[in-house]
Amino acid sequence: MAPADIPPTPLPGKKRRIGVLTSGGDAPGMNGAVRAIVRMAIHYECEAFAIYEGYDGLVKGGDMIRPMAWEDVRGFLSEGGTLIGTARCKEFMERPGRLQAAKNMIAKGIDALIIVGGDGSLTGADIFRAEWPGLLEELVASNELSEQDVQPFKHLNIVGLVGSIDNDLSMTDATIGCYTSLTRICEAVDSVDTTATSHQRAFIIEVMGRHCGWLALMTGVATGADFIFIPENPPPATWKEDMCDVIKKHRAMGKRKTIVIIAEGALDQELNKISPNMVKDVLSTEAGLDTRVTTLGHVQRGGTPCSYDRMLSTLQGVDAVRAVLECTPETPSPVICIVENKIVRRPLMEAVAQTKEVATAIKDRDFEKAMRLRDAEFGEYWKAYNITTNIEQEALKLPKEKRMRIGIIHVGAPAGGMNAATRAAVAYCLARGHQPVALHNGFPGIIRHHSDKPVGAVRDIPWVEAETWASKGGSEIGTNRGLPSEDLETVAHVFQKYEIQALFVVGGFEAFTAVSELRKGREYYKAFKIPMVILPATISNNVPGTEYSIGSDTCLNALIQYCDACRQSASASRRRVFVIETQGGKSGYIATVAGLSIGALAVYTPEDGINIKMLDRDIDHLRNVFRRDKGQNRAGKIILVNEQASKVYSVQIIADMIAEAGKGKFESRHGVPGHFQQGTTPSPMDRVRAVRFGVKSVQHLETFAGMSMEEIDDEPMSTAVIGIQGAKVLFSPMEHVERKKTDWPARRPKEEFWMELKDIVDTLSGRPHVNPSHTDDHLHQELRTQGGFDRVQGM
Repeated sequence: MAPADIPPTPLPGKKRRIGVLTSGGDAPGMNGAVRAIVRMAIHYECEAFAIYEGYDGLVKGGDMIRPMAWEDVRGFLSEGGTLIGTARCKEFMERPGRLQAAKNMIAKGIDALIIVGGDGSLTGADIFRAEWPGLLEELVASNELSEQDVQPFKHLNIVGLVGSIDNDLSMTDATIGCYTSLTRICEAVDSVDTTATSHQRAFIIEVMGRHCGWLALMTGVATGADFIFIPENPPPATWKEDMCDVIKKHRAMGKRKTIVIIAEGALDQELNKISPNMVKDVLSTEAGLDTRVTTLGHVQRGGTPCSYDRMLSTLQGVDAVRAVLECTPETPSPVICIVENKIVRRPLMEAVAQTKEVATAIKDRDFEKAMRLRDAEFGEYWKAYNITTNIEQEALKLPKEKRMRIGIIHVGAPAGGMNAATRAAVAYCLARGHQPVALHNGFPGIIRHHSDKPVGAVRDIPWVEAETWASKGGSEIGTNRGLPSEDLETVAHVFQKYEIQALFVVGGFEAFTAVSELRKGREYYKAFKIPMVILPATISNNVPGTEYSIGSDTCLNALIQYCDACRQSASASRRRVFVIETQGGKSGYIATVAGLSIGALAVYTPEDGINIKMLDRDIDHLRNVFRRDKGQNRAGKIILVNEQASKVYSVQIIADMIAEAGKGKFESRHGVPGHFQQGTTPSPMDRVRAVRFGVKSVQHLETFAGMSMEEIDDEPMSTAVIGIQGAKVLFSPMEHVERKKTDWPARRPKEEFWMELKDIVDTLSGRPHVNPSHTDDHLHQELRTQGGFDRVQGM
């Protein structure tokens, strides 16, 4: 999520005109991209144009190509689909149609085009760019335009953003809309799950994905489905027997339900179509199961975008405008992508060509190549799914001397995805021959209750117990903020008594602190000379060594749901401001990213604090917004305040100050969602990343099997934290992270990658950038200079 540095405004004296269109199938988040593009264009003193109904509007021209003002995209972030429309356009596929489109663009003075669509839409855009010089020559030759008319438009800039629920573009981890679609699917599967369990039924659920199995695969990972069908890696001719084999094993182990996920493009290795009804017939006749089929259809496309899609579309829209301003005639058309946590640019046609190559590889039955052409993350999820779903595979078992008793403990506050990570770790352990051991209720639990009768806090975990945890919130083995330093001697005794040979810790900053204490305790207790790994799981996303903690996405989704409801109330009552308190401890991550996702007017964080000049500036800004906001709809405003941003200015005090300043012209309310932010059901992103990180964590622990305590103690990586750093998933040695990267008093990393997002939040909300230490004279001068009193602004 790290955007590039802001470039200087190019071409002094000439205002660039940037057109944006949405094309192909609609995808949740497209509107967020349009909003970001329009507002960033205006911020860089360019002019923005929306091209309605996709390429059809580009060909028809006229009123289908409209200039966009700042306030025209207010409220876009929370809307699903595309508000500027999309339509199929056969005319644009032919040269005469593109000729007319070129003429219409020149008539409007547009020399750059940002397209939000699928690979077909992006291919069409690049063809348009390649033909552009020839199209201009033809327009001049036919006297449609003069040489003078076309002279300023010799070069056309094209930038692509991928809006696709299938997540089918190569070179990017996610496309706009895919995680919202996955959310809809997982909600449906979770709902079906209860009736399947009640009646011991089997359900076959068909999801979208003609040439891409991402939705089917991720649904399988997130819900713990028994069997999945994806086009990139089809099952062999024996798939009927193989599927029944797995399902019968699961039933024999005590599982009451069966869930099968099938992509619409599912086929076998001979390229024969596999339909949901075919699977139903097999399960009914061969496995003797009461079976139902559910086809979700276009429900998967609809609804309000999830937090991730709002954030992704916003950051990609911001970078798309920067790419327009930075590109030269020699630069290949870029497509804006995301790799792990970093916004990157890739050559558009290279990404499209690789995407199309997947379909070709499937057609040629080269499935190994098809899987290879997907990103590395796709392959990892495929392996993680297979090993955590079908644990009875003798080929995966390790030699007995390599098998370990692996303790699993949750530390800190509950976070969405804790259970999914634990389920994955348990399944992987059993598949490899390890024994997973639950250490219930954190360190206080094992210190006080490890020897309780008849059931103590240290218990082996059977597969059938953990199997149901994939979609559950909270912590099924219990979690606690207590640290091992409460009684290190007893903790060491428990580890020794129950023969704990490795430790998998899931939790937030307390978990990080706990492993730090255990690492230092090795000097006094040999029992701690075992490999330990932390999987960061906290809504605050404040664990050093990673840019993403499990649970933060669930928190953001719950928070934007709350904020959307508040904004609806604020909009309905017109001139109202909601001041909302967010959790996050001394880290402003949640407040900042939520602000980006809802279009907050201002965000207050502990990193910057709150002072009277800052509040004065923002109240002045509010006065200006409401003064100029006559006749506008969607007029509600939201300010987000981290719970520890200030010891003095609480959300109630800030709301009261705003109401007092409003003097009846606008009013305010405050809201405290509190533990609502922990969410109920974990988000699909938290679930799938929990599975991926959980498996990788146990694999890391495995590397120490057979080593002596002294060898383990000498190896810095024997205590490690797993996390996303930039564009990679890495393990970092605890000792290094503790010394170099941790702000212990503030309980957060020394360098917080998301800090640069704050400027984007302010820019897109129209909040003037002012140094809070300036005097009042400086303040008002800067407000005037930056247009704080002269621009109609808002969400």
